[in-house]
Amino acid sequence: MHTGFPVDIVLLALVAGFLVLRLRSVLGRRTGYERPPMPEPTGAGGMQRPGGPVIEGVAEPPRSTRPVPAPHTVVGQTLARIAQAERGFDPARFLDGAEASFRRIVLAFAAGDLAALRPLLTPGVFATFEQAVAQRAEAGETQHTEIVRIVEATIDEAELLGGEAVIVVRFVSDQQNYTRDRQGQVIAGTEAMTEIVDLWSFEKSLGAADPTWRLAAARSG
Repeated sequence: MHTGFPVDIVLLALVAGFLVLRLRSVLGRRTGYERPPMPEPTGAGGMQRPGGPVIEGVAEPPRSTRPVPAPHTVVGQTLARIAQAERGFDPARFLDGAEASFRRIVLAFAAGDLAALRPLLTPGVFATFEQAVAQRAEAGETQHTEIVRIVEATIDEAELLGGEAVIVVRFVSDQQNYTRDRQGQVIAGTEAMTEIVDLWSFEKSLGAADPTWRLAAARSG
C-alpha cells in the first residue's frame, strides 16, 4: 500500500479502485514524516541501535508507550464492562497482545504468509488480504517491510455490541516499506524509515473459548 503496504491491483477500474481503498483502510497511511534509511549492519555484531537491550546482536528499540484509558472516561467504563463479561480481561494485557498481533499481521502480509494471517483476521479482512497477496504474486512483486519500532499503542475506542466486544487501537510505528517489481526495481513505497499511523479494530465474542481478538477493520489514523 502506498501507505505502508502498496499493492498494484490489475483488474477492471471499478474493482481495482474498490480493493485499493479497502487495503488503504486496512493497512494505515504515512504521516508525511520520513527519516533517512537506517545504516547497514557493520561487522558480526550487526546494526547497533542505542536505547534498548541487544538481542542476538541487534539493539532492540525501546518499548512503546501504552497508556490505558482512565476508569472514569467513557472508554474506561466500557472496558470495565468488557472485563465483567470476559474473565481475565485486562486493558494493559490486551494492548500487549494487540501490539504482538500488529507485528505478526504486518510482517505476515508482507511475506504473503496466509497461514499465519488466517487465525488473526476476521473472514472479511482475510479475504481482502488473500486477494492482495495473490495479485502481488501474479505481478511478480515482492514486499519488504521492517517494523523498526512501535512508538505508541493506545486504546481509542471500545464498544459492546450484544455479546461482541470491539476495541480500536491506535498504532504509531516507524517502518520501512517498499515494493520491488520482477526486475528488482522499487516501484512503490520508500527505503526511508517512515512514521505510519493505523487505527485497528479488534473484535471478540465475549465468553468464547477462543481467546483471540481478531482484526475486524482498520483505517488511517
